[in-house]
Amino acid sequence: MINLFYRMPSDLTDSELRSFTEYLSVERGLAKTTIDAYATDIRQFAEFLRKRGGRLLKARRRDVREFVQQLFSHQAVGRSVARKLSALRHLYRFLLLDREIDQDPTLDIESPHSWKILPKALTRDEMESILAAPSARIEAKVNSKLSAALALRDRAMLEVLYAGALRVSEITNAKLQDAKLDARYMLVRGKGDKERVVPLGKSAQHALREYLVNARPRLSAGKGSPLLFLAYGSHKLTRQRVWQMVRAASASSGRAASPHMLRHSCATHMVENGADLRTVQTILGHADISTTQVYTHVALDRLRTVYQKHHPRAKAR
Repeated sequence: MINLFYRMPSDLTDSELRSFTEYLSVERGLAKTTIDAYATDIRQFAEFLRKRGGRLLKARRRDVREFVQQLFSHQAVGRSVARKLSALRHLYRFLLLDREIDQDPTLDIESPHSWKILPKALTRDEMESILAAPSARIEAKVNSKLSAALALRDRAMLEVLYAGALRVSEITNAKLQDAKLDARYMLVRGKGDKERVVPLGKSAQHALREYLVNARPRLSAGKGSPLLFLAYGSHKLTRQRVWQMVRAASASSGRAASPHMLRHSCATHMVENGADLRTVQTILGHADISTTQVYTHVALDRLRTVYQKHHPRAKAR
């Protein structure tokens, strides 16, 4: 993985960069896509320092703050800035542990308020329209048994994505043995290979059973696979294919939805219905509840609505 940092303007040695990559992969349990992104982020910060005559090993808190300010001045999205800061925190934490530096320049740098933006969620009507899209294909008498099997698979995936707030990687990597339908839950392996239990409602249970009985055997084409959801020929589904499937299902709703919007919709609708944040945190697989607290304003909005409707002195006379 050392080539991820190829030609980076850095004062770190190849050995240090290799060790850092192994640290991210093995000790922190980060996915390759995340490490790729971190490499790009650190390369960008190293170039920022180089133009100012600075170096990674000599960076100070002021450098990190000015880097963040520059990103926002170029209208960078808050989440991308948050990820870049996360990459730098991982780097300097590693260098501090390895005694290459004596102070962490990312320490005590606050996340700007603009990062705390509630992710886009679908309305319940939009969500119902998306979940119904594959069934409409089946009812329209699709022209082959394979097409019908794909429609059943897509419906099951949409139900599970929404029921359990799964990430794309979590659904493409889900194993057949992870679906515990008799117990009405599913095991999900999230970031850092952490495992969590996600309940499945009746709609998701029914869609999964129908997929397993009537669609998966046809998609496997007689080939074995430990994966729960399959492309034809027992191949693994790609992230791009899941995105395409969700985008196609959302066409009738008028929204260009993404898999992550289904995840956020699950959390938002639960909070709107009165779910506590600890429960939502567990379902989402957030390590820190502060990440889940982005949904608190949904609860506050609901509180205000109920108050306005029911309190006798809430409305102006």
